[in-house]
Amino acid sequence: MNAAISSTAAFCADYAQRLGRVMAGFDWSPVAALGEDLLRCWKGGHQVFLCGNGGSAGNAVHLANDFLYGISKTRGSGLRVHALPANTAVLTCLANDEGYDSIYSLQLAVQARAGDLLVVLSGSGNSPNILKALEQARSMDVKSYAILGYSGGKAKTMADTAIHFAVDDMQIAEDMQMVVGHMMMQWLYQNRPLQD
Repeated sequence: MNAAISSTAAFCADYAQRLGRVMAGFDWSPVAALGEDLLRCWKGGHQVFLCGNGGSAGNAVHLANDFLYGISKTRGSGLRVHALPANTAVLTCLANDEGYDSIYSLQLAVQARAGDLLVVLSGSGNSPNILKALEQARSMDVKSYAILGYSGGKAKTMADTAIHFAVDDMQIAEDMQMVVGHMMMQWLYQNRPLQD
């Protein structure tokens, strides 16, 4: 193995170890609570909303797909899920007319109903549009979860339940969003109300 490949392999091994350390000592009870609330929404026909910025927005769209289709192959039986970053026409309209801080809260104001669920994905927990979405959810009796990195920011206390990975690394924070989402996808598939 040449020196460049050896150095890259060592970097990858270190990254994997850092990711593993975050998962190894984590208290998974807030993730279990998220699973129960997702199942409640599924059984009760409630909607689930996901949002984030940048890579977290991409994760929100990915997980919406998993919850719509991946948790059940029975036609029409997935979660009623919406990735709020997915519609570029809506995003650019709201950002232009109302300000970027309102791109998610204004969508929730129209689409959400009491009993629905909001899951925000954020590294810092301080993005103004994420905080406004949490405020909007609370005003409508929409339960909220926040999957967070770093210190958890303001979202840590604003969400009904915080799933906080105290890691100062944006990529690992975003990795953990997907780990939690994929855990939920597989758990929901195992506990699906209608068996395929």
